[in-house]
Amino acid sequence: MMKVHIEREIDKVLLDWKNQIDRKPLMLRGARQVGKSTAVQELSKHFDYYIEINFEESLDVQAFFNGNLDPKTICENLSLYFNTPIIPGKTLLFFDEIQMCLPAISSLRFFYEKMPALHLISAGSLLEFALEQLPSFGVGRVRSVFVYPFSFDEFLGSLGEQRLINLKKQASPTNPLALPFHQKLTEYFKKFLIVGGMPEAVAQYAKGSSLLEVQAVLDDLIISIKADFAKYKKRVPSMRISEVFDAIIQQTGGKFIYTKAATQTSIVQIKEAVQLLMMAGLVIPVTHSSANGIPLGAELDEKKRKLILLDTGLYQRILGLDAGKLLAQNDFDAINKGAIAEMFVGLEYLKYGNPLQQENLYYWHRENANSNAEIDYVIQQGEQIVPLEIKASNKGAMQSMFMFLKEKKRDLGIRLSLENFSTYPPIDVYPLYAISTVRKE
Repeated sequence: MMKVHIEREIDKVLLDWKNQIDRKPLMLRGARQVGKSTAVQELSKHFDYYIEINFEESLDVQAFFNGNLDPKTICENLSLYFNTPIIPGKTLLFFDEIQMCLPAISSLRFFYEKMPALHLISAGSLLEFALEQLPSFGVGRVRSVFVYPFSFDEFLGSLGEQRLINLKKQASPTNPLALPFHQKLTEYFKKFLIVGGMPEAVAQYAKGSSLLEVQAVLDDLIISIKADFAKYKKRVPSMRISEVFDAIIQQTGGKFIYTKAATQTSIVQIKEAVQLLMMAGLVIPVTHSSANGIPLGAELDEKKRKLILLDTGLYQRILGLDAGKLLAQNDFDAINKGAIAEMFVGLEYLKYGNPLQQENLYYWHRENANSNAEIDYVIQQGEQIVPLEIKASNKGAMQSMFMFLKEKKRDLGIRLSLENFSTYPPIDVYPLYAISTVRKE
């Protein structure tokens, strides 16, 4: 049976790149199995010729990158090897799993300088490890595109709910959705927490499989992810990385405490394992910012850092959350203290950002004997800093929000919950499923 392609925002990004007059070779960056290769294969339909080289599988092709990195010579060899013409403007050349061939990464800059008309894309699942060894491989000559799992809007699109997406985009705190549409989106949101955004899981659900069948797909993905730990680095055993990975899952929602991560491992090894997991794109940091001004990254305290997994589907499956309760209840606090809702918001915020920039997530926390306060996320909207407070239900006080607004002299806060769009100045309320609207304000 022919595999059906589900349209994604990355498809538009790649098509825009194809049509640019002045373009650079692209490097798709992101965790394994988030859809990088599929997006390039879809783009290839717009070319007369297509060559895909997987450096993990085609070890013999690596010989073409030994010694001379002249693009013309490389293309002549590849054209003969694959029996396919390489013609600038007509051929798409794709270097997949490029981290397996460091000279191929180095060659990208020469393609930009000597064959700028050729459409060349590279990608890799453990690419950051290779780039660490080549810190200046193509500064200014290669354009990075950051790829994440499916967003909630892309999930809705996979289910043919474009009209529902459009309705959601038209809603605002002063123009709430009609209750039936809000309820329908809320139910989809709960299902998305379970399915997550990994392309294989979304495709399985979109073709009509049950949530139980999707859980089996997620189990396979988890096994594959953990098997990759052995490829990371020799200085941290894969068993230690696995222990730290599980600790991150358990500590989601709070500041990560290294001493609780692995009892038989040194703090140095735990920190190294965390860094490796972040480089692999599996774990995303949320760092404390004083939030006194922009950019938010100017006043960081890396000793205060939360860590979240890249996907809610994988998260709920590893943690063993009750999927039935996620669907049935309107209070996630009773399930896992609301951590999955907080995690969802951070991930969605990144997915709707600029794919040409690697963005960071920030939160604010003040520890005081008399006035302890925490804001789940602080974001920048134009020249303003806006606090986001997540409620994993449709109720809850906002003492931390008001404390932040008063202390920082800010006049707008955003609350995300299971409520419909509404406003209680100076607080605007958005449903959890509407992060894309928050992002575009």
